[in-house]
Amino acid sequence: MAIAIYPGSFDPITNGHQDIIDRASSIFDKVIVSVLENPRKKPLFTVEERVEMLNLIAAKYPNVEVDSFHGLLIDYAKKKNSNIVLKGLRAIADFEFEFQMALVNRKLDPHLETIFMMTSNRYSYLSSSIVKEIAFFGGDISDLVPPEVYPLIRKKLQS
Repeated sequence: MAIAIYPGSFDPITNGHQDIIDRASSIFDKVIVSVLENPRKKPLFTVEERVEMLNLIAAKYPNVEVDSFHGLLIDYAKKKNSNIVLKGLRAIADFEFEFQMALVNRKLDPHLETIFMMTSNRYSYLSSSIVKEIAFFGGDISDLVPPEVYPLIRKKLQS
C-alpha cells in the first residue's frame, strides 16, 4: 500500500494545495495531508483551524486523511508507516529549497523518498502568503481558495 505524506503549513489552504491533494488522491492508495507545527513561524491560523479547513477539503476523498505533527518529518513518516513524502512545487525557487530538504531527509532516512508534483499552471503564482496579503488589504480571494474554506478565512480576518 502506497501511503504518501503531504506536509505543509497550509496557512491557509489554497486552490494550489487542493490541486495537489486532488491529483495525489488518484495516484496513491492513501494520502495523509499533515499540518506541520513549526514554532519558528507565526501562522495566522492555529493548527486546529488549519486541520479543520483541510478536513473540509478531504471529506470528498475517501483515501485522504488529515493530521498534524511536530518534530522531524522522518519520525512522523515512520509513525505513519510511510516512506513517501509528497511536495508540491510552483517554481524553481520552491525546487531549490525542497530539493535541499529532500536530500537532508534522505540522509536521515535512506528509505524515505520525496516525490515532487508540479502544481497546475493556473496556480503556479499562488501561495498562502499571497492569499493572506490580498485578504488583509480587503482584496477578493474567492478564486484563490476552495469555496469550503473561504468563509473561514474571511471570518478570521474580520475578527
